[in-house]
Amino acid sequence: QVQLVESGGGLVQAGDSLRLSCAASGGTVRNNLLGWFRQAPGKEREFVAAITRSGGSSYYADSVKGRFTISRDNAKNIVSLQMNDLKFEDTAAYYCAAGPWWLAADDMRHSDRWFFWGQGTQVTVSS
Repeated sequence: QVQLVESGGGLVQAGDSLRLSCAASGGTVRNNLLGWFRQAPGKEREFVAAITRSGGSSYYADSVKGRFTISRDNAKNIVSLQMNDLKFEDTAAYYCAAGPWWLAADDMRHSDRWFFWGQGTQVTVSS
């Protein structure tokens, strides 16, 4: 059973940068689509970004496009999320996920299509 563990969350000010990492253990995720979701209090979990097996393609929610960058290191079983120019509305618990490599871009936002989830790391942006 694959286990995902996120790290790197914290409290920052608006305009700051933060880098989240997610390490997989108990199996390899090099053949999985990897992604990040977030959930703010009282809101549903929402898609943030995803990256294909090879890392050749990445997908982003409109709200983070141009500010966030997802990357992966298949040798280390790690997926990262570089977050720049953070805004108050980015405040949420961030979760990494592993899903099927064949998942279409239009379906990536559906959390029930993903196989494995981390426990989450909190990102709080003060305005």
